[in-house]
Amino acid sequence: MTSAASRAPTTACRPGCAACCTAPSISSPLPGLPLGKPAGMACPQLDAELRCRLFGLPERPAVCSSLAPGAEMCGETREHAMAWLTRLERATQPHTP
Repeated sequence: MTSAASRAPTTACRPGCAACCTAPSISSPLPGLPLGKPAGMACPQLDAELRCRLFGLPERPAVCSSLAPGAEMCGETREHAMAWLTRLERATQPHTP
C-alpha cells in the first residue's frame, strides 16, 4: 500500500486547458476515433468548456485515467502544459530506422 506522503502531489485540473487532451497521442480506440488520436489533435470527446465527456465512464481510455495533473506537467499556463506534454510525446515515440 502507498502512503499519502510517498505519492506525488497532484494539482486540480485547470479549467479551459485541455492540454493533456490535445498534445499526446492516444493509441487505444475511443468513441469517434477507433484507431486512436494523433498527437496535437484535440480529443473529439472534449465539450465546449474543454472538459472530458468520458470522464468517469468505462469508455475513457486507460491512458487518460492514468494521467494526473501536476505542477511539473501543468505549470502556470496552458502553453507550459502543451510544451511539456509535446516534449514528452516526442521523447516517447518509437524510433524507426
